[in-house]
Amino acid sequence: MSTITINNTQEKMTIKAALAEFFEALNAMFTGDLAPMEALWSHADDVTYMGPAGGYRVGWAEVRADWAEQAALKLGGEVKPSEIRITKADNLAAAQYYVVGENFDPNGNPMKVSLRANSLYRQENGQWKIIAIHTDMLPFLVSNNMAIGWPAKAA
Repeated sequence: MSTITINNTQEKMTIKAALAEFFEALNAMFTGDLAPMEALWSHADDVTYMGPAGGYRVGWAEVRADWAEQAALKLGGEVKPSEIRITKADNLAAAQYYVVGENFDPNGNPMKVSLRANSLYRQENGQWKIIAIHTDMLPFLVSNNMAIGWPAKAA
């Protein structure tokens, strides 16, 4: 399989639109609305998620459960992508970017977000579906030893 950087503007815009939809869904998830995120992911057993809290989720059931825990926290805030790079091969596309913005930790304290991230998409039934996301870990979670078990449960 040969990998190429996309020169076709229309195709690149379609994949960028899928990434934009992900960020809309991510920001909706911060308010507790999980439905947009569920619609964007492939529901296959081979999807993976390594998010900013650590851990390694494999398969749609595990990935969805992680997103549901995050949505239940209703952390608020907003993030967006910057410096987006997209590469496509056959029915797969990869996006590398920075995630920047602000969220709130489990105690409601505002926290700046600046992470490196990449996401993989697969074309399924004519739509680009997310099949993998991998991000840096959030520094405030690492420094407070909350990373692997986050989101933290209220005592």
